[in-house]
Amino acid sequence: MQTLANNMIDVHCHLNFKAFTKDYDEVIRRAVDAGVKRIINVGTSLESSEWAVELADKYPELYAIVGIHPHHADKVTRMGHPELISGSIDSGQTRMTKKIPDRVGNDDPYWINRLEQIATHQKVIAIGEIGMDFYSYKSNGIVDPAAQEEVFVKQIQLAHKLKLPLQIHNRHAGEKVIEILKTHNSLLTTPPGMFHCFAASKEVLKDALEMGFAIGFDGNVTYPGLAPGETVELSELAKLTPLERIVTETDSPYLTPIPHRGTRNEPSYGIIVGEFLAGLKGVPFDEFASQTEKNVYTLFTKLK
Repeated sequence: MQTLANNMIDVHCHLNFKAFTKDYDEVIRRAVDAGVKRIINVGTSLESSEWAVELADKYPELYAIVGIHPHHADKVTRMGHPELISGSIDSGQTRMTKKIPDRVGNDDPYWINRLEQIATHQKVIAIGEIGMDFYSYKSNGIVDPAAQEEVFVKQIQLAHKLKLPLQIHNRHAGEKVIEILKTHNSLLTTPPGMFHCFAASKEVLKDALEMGFAIGFDGNVTYPGLAPGETVELSELAKLTPLERIVTETDSPYLTPIPHRGTRNEPSYGIIVGEFLAGLKGVPFDEFASQTEKNVYTLFTKLK
């Protein structure tokens, strides 16, 4: 690997998950040594969001994005949610030890109040990953779409209140995600945010770009063929996305790029993603890295 740039940014990873509890220092050092200058940890629950903020406090290279993933929408919308208070399947950490009432101070559910408190931290740069997911996972199934939409909309409203962009999760729900975003277009910032790990139809890509969203690509862009349930190869979507809208991410510990597929992913592999995308776009890697760095700072204005 002949990397010339040292200004890559991993805009979406999960060092706040249990896969990294034993070697944060080494993982972050490898990323910086490889040329990754900033790493953005993303929450999927209250607990993993809190842990993302704690890591951002500890490491200068780290920032945080906080939110409730659609997989957890049913948990926060029903009364009582001890799994989000005392533990989480995501991080393997216990960040909160006592049960807290579901409602605090006003008519909003406890979770959105607590998320707002977390999101006011100076190193929280967006609300995410939030959105809709209609893929049926073996361990999860499809969470009630009405609950997903309720939680999604509440977080769009919170982002508007805090003047933060969105980081969107979409899996097999692109048309619905676009519909919700268009309905609440007046609440979106400029630019409105980014689509994490983009995979959808060309029509959804067109809509997302027209609305001003950036498009994130991960290690799975290096995989040949179609992802399950998709109709357009990720490499084709990357070619269709203007370089001025592309941001790179790893989704570590998931979606490890070739040639390391099958092992734990980590932010240092964002260089591999960047080099692959630069090849698809037909530009030198240092030019690609400089442009995507500019894209990230345009998108996340709190990032330093």
